[in-house]
Amino acid sequence: MLDLLWLIPAIPFVSALVLAVFPVPRKLVAWIAVGATAASALVSLLVAIAFLSAPPAPNSYTQALWTWFDVGGLHPEIAFYFDPLSLIMTVVVAFVSFLIHVYSTEFMIDDEAYSRFFAYMNLFVASMLTLLLADNLLLLYLGWEGVGLCSYLLIGFWYRDPANGRAGRKAFIVTRVGDTAMALGLFLLFHHLGTLRIQDLMHRAPLHWQVGSSAAVAAALLLLGGAVGKSAQLPLQTWLPDAMAGPTPVSALIHAATMVTAGVYLIARMHVLYALAPVAQSAVAVVGAATLLIAGFSALTQWDLKRVLAYSTMSQIGYMFLALGVGAWPAAIFHFMTHAFFKALLFLGAGIVINAMDDEHNIFHMGGLRTRLPFAFWTFVIAGCSLAGLPLVTAGAFSKDWIIWGAWSAGNGSPAFWTVALIGVLLTALYTFRVIFVVFFGEAHTEVTKRPGLAMQAPCFTLAVLSIVAGYVKTPFGRFLETVLPWSEGTHAGAISELLSEVIAGLVVAGGVYMAYIFFLRKRSYTAALASSAAGDALHRFWFSDWGMDWLYDRLLVQPLIWFARVDKGDFIDGFYTSVARLNEFAWSVLRRTENGRLRWYAAGIAGGSVVFIAVVLFL
Repeated sequence: MLDLLWLIPAIPFVSALVLAVFPVPRKLVAWIAVGATAASALVSLLVAIAFLSAPPAPNSYTQALWTWFDVGGLHPEIAFYFDPLSLIMTVVVAFVSFLIHVYSTEFMIDDEAYSRFFAYMNLFVASMLTLLLADNLLLLYLGWEGVGLCSYLLIGFWYRDPANGRAGRKAFIVTRVGDTAMALGLFLLFHHLGTLRIQDLMHRAPLHWQVGSSAAVAAALLLLGGAVGKSAQLPLQTWLPDAMAGPTPVSALIHAATMVTAGVYLIARMHVLYALAPVAQSAVAVVGAATLLIAGFSALTQWDLKRVLAYSTMSQIGYMFLALGVGAWPAAIFHFMTHAFFKALLFLGAGIVINAMDDEHNIFHMGGLRTRLPFAFWTFVIAGCSLAGLPLVTAGAFSKDWIIWGAWSAGNGSPAFWTVALIGVLLTALYTFRVIFVVFFGEAHTEVTKRPGLAMQAPCFTLAVLSIVAGYVKTPFGRFLETVLPWSEGTHAGAISELLSEVIAGLVVAGGVYMAYIFFLRKRSYTAALASSAAGDALHRFWFSDWGMDWLYDRLLVQPLIWFARVDKGDFIDGFYTSVARLNEFAWSVLRRTENGRLRWYAAGIAGGSVVFIAVVLFL
């Protein structure tokens, strides 16, 4: 059964090719696209069962299909690697992607580009699965760039609106900055270690580099640059809020199953390298801590329902980076899993609301949907509680509490990181229940025009169940994953118990929910009073603008580049090519005069040309 590993990415790729190349009847599009993701999810599950049923040693499986190329000592293979880490990531990505595809069949039913949408979605899934299963960093980079391409295509899917096209280009360009850093990291690794095969790298790195080696630090920081861009972490996070321009199922796929989790996987997969570069690993933790705070404050000010969730994703990925940075590796991957379930549910629930409100995104134009859209209300509340970390009953509480504990007790943990994680808990509860109270309670402002069908309800129900029960596998999950990602033991474990940390986190969640209840349901006048003050208004605008990051980049990078392009447009190189163009225009103007419509001139031209041709043949 393990021999079927290659089918996991191959099936959705073939489906994408079929939908993109052939004129498939509209009725068959959904069957092909959804069937491909279903088959991929089923094969991933069968392979996982076969892997778990196999003898415990060795704890991995490699399937080499063929040698990609062999140049200058670099001979990467088209090969797939399966171990506990890739098992978890692959099964979750394949299964959640399947549910999102089922949802999309109804959500996108009226779109004229139905086949093109599913071709892009299938290619997105195939690229992510290739990334997760790649045996070497070059094949991983192929999947990495594949998800970048698909994000561009899907964010700008409705390209007739110029704003959507700009959002797609922004995502593509910003993430290319990180991808460039990652490519340099691959060059550095190959130069020093002579291979890009991941397991060989993890074996050779400790043999060639000491802890703190400048080469190890440089390679780890360059890979971090790629992870920061793809996972929308500070300072390359600006593309993700604008990515909400795409269809809602695209947002769910990007945030829950593909794209933004790629950076988390990359760092986890290369954990041996980061163990050799403590400075780079600490940078991972700092980036995650800063991002979870910045995104949390920004989420408090957004009025677009999907943008609130976008900032939420940035914040939750920040938690994963924080866990990776302190050495709580299993906690980061466990939060990836629970986050995939409740974040997909939040976006799909938001899609139901937006669809019912005739494409209304403003949460302050909604209200009173608790009774008019009860299914959306209960699924959104379940997902929101899991996101906020409601203790004991939600999956998100188990995984987030594990990260908070790791922020204190793991090898690079500290009271400062633990405090930042708790502040993030407060912000998460506050902005999550702000949305719930504003959208589903209070007075109704917009009529409900559409209600979800079975294709939209069934995936949401499945994800709602997983958003509750998935947390209870924490202990076996941790033991299973620690075979490849061991917990980094620290010196703070005795200072505070894990149970006490969880109790404190639960109290912070309760405090955040209560504050949201006061400010956004019971006493909304308090919020209006704060917003009307000069300081409150300035702070609101600052957080709303993503802390001025777009403004800063526009002033530091975009405008200077535009200015330089304008100055440089008249240089001698442009003059040379302009001269070539002018010469062609002159030749065209001369030749077009011969097209006068007079037959005798055409005959004379043919005769004269024939004489010249015969003379050349005879006398030269």
